[in-house]
Amino acid sequence: MSQFLIRSRNSGDLDILEIDGELDAHTATQLEDAFKALIGRNRTRIVVNCAELQYISSAGLGVFMAYIEDVRGTGGDIKLSNLSPKVYNVFDLLGFPALYDILDDETEAVAKFSS
Repeated sequence: MSQFLIRSRNSGDLDILEIDGELDAHTATQLEDAFKALIGRNRTRIVVNCAELQYISSAGLGVFMAYIEDVRGTGGDIKLSNLSPKVYNVFDLLGFPALYDILDDETEAVAKFSS
């Protein structure tokens, strides 16, 4: 079974999700639930820190695609940070850099909400 953990914290009007482990078909529902919970509380300015994300499958990528329109529809956004080269390559192959702000570190991602 895949190991996966989500830690959530607030930074002012932003929410930061730190994802750790393998995001695949077995664990994608955990990220879905986290996004649903935030959207349900009108918390739609989200940074996903991927520093500890070791692997992402198409099911994991699908979660990001499924919720970006809901989040942007409320004036929010999902920004990604701290992707390892291996994980970044998966996002890049599928054109995510054209759809998402992907930043080197969490501080940059947080700052991008202000600019």
